[in-house]
Amino acid sequence: MEQLQFKDAIAHPVFKIISEAAKQLNIECYVIGGFVRDYFLKRGEKQDIDIVAVGSGIELAQKVAQLLPQSSKVSVFKTYGTAMVKTDDYELEFVGARKESYTRDSRNPIVEDGTLEDDQNRRDFTINAMAFSLNENSFGQLVDPFNGMEDLEKKIIKTPLEPDITYSDDPLRMMRAIRFAAQLNFRIEDHSFQSIKRNSSRIKIITNERIVTELNKIMMCNEPSHGFLLLEKTELLHYFLPELTALKGIEEVEGQKHKDNFYHTLEVVDNISRNTDNLWLRWAAMLHDIGKAPTKKFSKKVGWTFHGHEFKGSKMTYHLFKRLKMPLNDKMKFVQLMVRMSSRPIAVIDEAATDSAVRRLVHDAGDYIEDLMTLCEADITTKNPHRFKKYHNNFQQVREKIVEVEERDHVRNFQPPVSGEEIMATFNLKPCREIGMIKTAIKDSILDGVIPNEYEAAKTFMIKKGQELGLNIVK
Repeated sequence: MEQLQFKDAIAHPVFKIISEAAKQLNIECYVIGGFVRDYFLKRGEKQDIDIVAVGSGIELAQKVAQLLPQSSKVSVFKTYGTAMVKTDDYELEFVGARKESYTRDSRNPIVEDGTLEDDQNRRDFTINAMAFSLNENSFGQLVDPFNGMEDLEKKIIKTPLEPDITYSDDPLRMMRAIRFAAQLNFRIEDHSFQSIKRNSSRIKIITNERIVTELNKIMMCNEPSHGFLLLEKTELLHYFLPELTALKGIEEVEGQKHKDNFYHTLEVVDNISRNTDNLWLRWAAMLHDIGKAPTKKFSKKVGWTFHGHEFKGSKMTYHLFKRLKMPLNDKMKFVQLMVRMSSRPIAVIDEAATDSAVRRLVHDAGDYIEDLMTLCEADITTKNPHRFKKYHNNFQQVREKIVEVEERDHVRNFQPPVSGEEIMATFNLKPCREIGMIKTAIKDSILDGVIPNEYEAAKTFMIKKGQELGLNIVK
């Protein structure tokens, strides 16, 4: 069979240097994995490149560093038998060809030296097992023992070996299969799909940090719903995001139904993904309705209700982030805020967008008012064109009102013009609850439009409120 050659793929001078280093060490070496796959997919050149050596990957890395025109540091990871060399254009990771065997309770393999064939056997998918030869006598030749090229053309995700072995050995590969399917818009081959379903419980041996890394990559796809639907269909999702699977299903009582909040949520995430690359705003869209499952109630008078689901959802967000070992810093607080306020702009519309309601909305959302409006507009999933247009027009009116009120009243992130220290000095007070009562009263009066957001007006109001509380002014 004629060997296909792709010298143009490895035309960069660094590949000749690697080839020369391998020749001097008398070992074979190959470019393998994502670089090869993405070359054929025309996804743009990957900056991180995997080089497999039939021999010591660390020795090859050290020899390459010596031959590079500019001095390069070699980072050695002895535990994994790998080494990294950074050049101006690439991050080169070198590893010795190996074969792996696994124990039932761990995804960390027992590793032995192996051949190129052994190394390709241990790869996760056929499209990631292809390699380009960097050897002098076969430079640029494609080594494709599992017909990865054919699977690329058919847009199929398929394991090189029996999928039950591949997925059971390293269950993170189930997440990676779904992630690649979502990123590349590929289909998981049926045998492989059923295997993920059979082995889904094995995901429990994977750390939450690694699961979240894959979830974030799925979340950043053009249509995250593709990946999350696969996670649900393969029964993986409920192991790490039961709050989402709890939203699935429609209940009917006395002829009254509610919508399926799981599928609605995925639609909202796809909507918002067309307008933002902010990972945490996409997470807010994914979690904005998680409080609906525990707050769902039915009454004959009003039908299905989800009272307080936003507040409940914001509390659940903290527990979800903590459980999955996601960041508990300002990123989590941002998602919490978005979830908690996700219905507020709708309430403003119901109040006919009064200045007071808009002032409170802008004050409470602060610098994230634009993100909140983006989330609320993504939440419009009605298929009725009249309603769709009406809801968008309503939100546009709120946006215009926000600009108008903000320009006039400057309430975004504002602090009352009178400080707690001035209240204490005016009434000769030590720290006490009356100070907080006066500050809150001033803030509420400004937000309600009773007084302008100005120092003199606030000071006059402070004195009046203090006197109402029985406090005496220090002369």
